[in-house]
This record gives sequence, structure tokens and C-alpha cells, in this order.
Amino acid sequence: MLDRFKQFWQGVVLAPFVRLFLKLGISPDVVTLVGTLGVAAGALVFFPLGLLWQGVLVITCFVFSDLIDGQMARLSGRTSKFGAFWDSTLDRIGDGAVFGGLVLYFAGPGDDYLYLCVALWCLVMGSVTSYSRARAESLGMDARGGLAERADRLVAILVLTFFGDVLGLPILYEATLWVLALASTYTVGYRVLKVRRQALAEGPLPE
Repeated sequence: MLDRFKQFWQGVVLAPFVRLFLKLGISPDVVTLVGTLGVAAGALVFFPLGLLWQGVLVITCFVFSDLIDGQMARLSGRTSKFGAFWDSTLDRIGDGAVFGGLVLYFAGPGDDYLYLCVALWCLVMGSVTSYSRARAESLGMDARGGLAERADRLVAILVLTFFGDVLGLPILYEATLWVLALASTYTVGYRVLKVRRQALAEGPLPE
């Protein structure tokens, strides 16, 4: 869904930064790490203080590292299995920080136990969504599919949190949390059933 926007940002907006970082000899892995730390700081420092739109701006500045590091690795010929592993692992940390920050917001200035639980559910199910696919692929099975891929989840919660806070309409990010909670739950169930069908078709493991 977001591929066309990804290509635009990589090819037009972020290309000068890619060339600059490569010229300075900066490693793509370092960009990945700095980006993740920035996202985590934006979510875990600003959100618990009730500074939602400010936190989203900080996160947005650093989340583009996820587009820059991959492009840097490809242009420099430094793509590697470790780089892919490093990127995916830190993605989980960044995603967890965003929803974890919202959990802390609802536990603090947001003062809403219900949405604390919904945000926590989004955090957990988002991680399980990614893990279920990775685990299935490690077993030689396909667990792709479902609703709300990682990029869709991240863009939705950040955009609606920003406008919900700026406009004083918390219903925007509250409704988004419900949608993401349901979409993630569906996706996990879909992938479990998909893998189960493949496992049954293969039959039991040989003794």
C-alpha cells in the first residue's frame, strides 16, 4: 500500500542524505541504530508527558532512517544477512516504543485504563504478527498476508495521534487503536490458520 510513497521518499527526498552519509563513511547499521534510538526517545520521553504531537514530530524525523539505511546498503554494496537481521530486530524495538509510549500516556496524563489496555494489546499483537511470519519462514512455510502491515500500522497511529492531539480530538487516535487491535488480532489468527493448513498438508515429521 505504501510502496509508491516509499519509492518517492527514497528516490527524491532522502537521496541527498543517502549520498552524504555514504560520502562521510557512515555505516548503514549505525543509521539504523540512531534512527531506532530517536524513535524510542520520541515515544518514551514525549508521550508519557502528554506531549503527543511533539513526540510524533520527533519520531517522524528519525523513522526515515528505515528508508535511508536500506538504500545506503544497496548503493554501497554492503547488504548482508546481519544487516537484514539488525534492521528487523531494531524495527521491533521502535514499534514497541511507539505503542509503549502510548501505554505510558494512558497510564499517566491520558488517565484512561481502557485505552491503556488497547494500546498494550496493539503492542503485543504487533510483535506477534511479525514473529509469526518470521517463525513460519524459518520452518519453510509461508505466513504472509492479513491486515495492516507494519508500515500501515506505524503511519496510521502516528498521523492520527498527531492530528488528534493538535485538534483536541482524542477520538482520532482512540479509534485508530481499536482498528489496529482488531486488524492485528485478525492477522495473527489468519497466519496461524495458514501455517496450520500447510503443516497438515505436509503431514507429520518423520521419526
